[in-house]
Parts: sequence; C-alpha cells; structure tokens
Amino acid sequence: MIKFGPSGNSISFAEEGHSHTEEAAAFVKARGLDCYEYSFGRGIHMTEEKARAIGKTFEAAGVEISVHAPYFINFANPDDEMAEKSFGYVLDSAKMLRLLGGHRLVFHPASQGKEDRAAAVLRTLDRFKILRDKIYESGLDDLMFCPETMGKIAQIGTIEEIAKFCEVDPVFTPCVDFGHVNAREQGSLKVAVDYRVRLQYLIDRLGYDRMKHFHVHFSKIQYGAKGELRHLTFADTVYGPEFEPLAQVLKELNLEPYIVSESDGMQAEEAMEMKKIYERTMLQ
Repeated sequence: MIKFGPSGNSISFAEEGHSHTEEAAAFVKARGLDCYEYSFGRGIHMTEEKARAIGKTFEAAGVEISVHAPYFINFANPDDEMAEKSFGYVLDSAKMLRLLGGHRLVFHPASQGKEDRAAAVLRTLDRFKILRDKIYESGLDDLMFCPETMGKIAQIGTIEEIAKFCEVDPVFTPCVDFGHVNAREQGSLKVAVDYRVRLQYLIDRLGYDRMKHFHVHFSKIQYGAKGELRHLTFADTVYGPEFEPLAQVLKELNLEPYIVSESDGMQAEEAMEMKKIYERTMLQ
C-alpha cells in the first residue's frame, strides 16, 4: 500500500512539547500518516539500545520507519580510502535501520567534483558493484537500498544515472526526489505527462515489480542555474513541483510508493496534504 509521512520532525512536533524520536511514532499516527524517515545525515550518533527503543514505538504504532544515510557518501571519490568510508556509512546505516525495524535506506550516490562526468559516473557504477557485494556479504540483502536523484547539477544522480546504478542488482531501488529532479532540470515537472515519462522510463529500465513500491521524496524546492538552493513549502507559488499531477500518474500506472515529505518545517502537515490529494484522485 502507498504510504505518506514526514522526513524528521516538523515545527509542530516541538510546538506540541515533543522532543524525543520515540514520540514521533504516535505524533505521526495521530495525523493519519503511515511512515517516517529518520536522518543520519550528519553522522550515526545513536546507540543500538536507543535504536531498538525507537523501533518498538514505531512497531507499536504501526508506522513504518526508513533511514537516510549520512550526507558524506561519495562513491565517485577517486580516493579508495574515502570510498571505504562511504561503504561504511551505507552498511552502518543499514545495520541501524534493521535495529529500528525498518526496511528502506536512502543515500546520496556521489558528487562529480573536478572530474569528467562520464568518468565519475563510471567510477560510481563500479563502486555500486562493490557495495552490492558488501551488502550480500553482510547479510543485509533483505533491505532496500535506495540511491536518490539529486538536485544540484554537480551531483551524480540524474534519473538516468540512478537507473544505471539500480540495474547493478535488485537490492537497489530508486529514491526519486521529485523536487530534486525539478530543480536540476530547471522546472521540468509541470503536468502529468512530465511525471509519466520519467516514471515509465524507470519502469522500462528496472521493471514494474521493482518500481511498484519505489521510494519518493517530495517538496517544492527553490533552484538557480546550478540547481537546488533550498526546500520550500506548498505555499510557494514560484517554484515547483506540484503534487496533483504526480498523484494522477501514480493512479494511472498503479504505483504505490513510500512518499516522504521534505517540506521546510511543514513535513507532517504537507505529507497529510499529499495523502488527501492522492485519496481524492483515487476517487475520481
């Protein structure tokens, strides 16, 4: 089933007096939401005991939890020692994900740096093959590893590049951040066909079964000539993208992703807004 939820805690979480992630499950559930993404973006600073405790609250609430790995990952880095650190960030995040009781791990693939893009993509692809082997060797292949489409032009992570990386093995499933896609493509997502073409491309490359329950990040994002600048809320009327056309395409293609709101400070509220839009679309 399709699921909607926030990335981290919205401003309203603190305004209601909450301060601990253990409280997030009930907070999300009370709003009629189904999932929650915990970020290790700045590093993994959680004990195993804490992860298990958080996981129990989400299991009790019936809310699925996912994890975002540290932002430091860069599989295009020519330094093999730095690449080893990236492997470690992914695998360590996956181990924490398992303790939390979740199944989906999102991570940023790479940055181009000063290198030729084709060479950087090729190195990233080679590192994905090594990552695949490490995932299986670690017994973590029952989890979903979701490389994310990226919003800055200098980052590795176009839809085409993510498809290439996911073709390495079924353990990889795309995380399509539609705000990122729209930002790096300078406002490309406007109407339903814009979403349909990109999702059909991924289905054609990876198969319907893998894309049926793919991972989604969604928010409006301000962008400039180099791509993503900052996350916005749905109140913005200058930048996109809009969720309604995506809801229509999800219905048409019979896709049921896990949708995470990354709106600025309004994650929970705008996750609920997307859920309502989707439910109205399904009734049409």
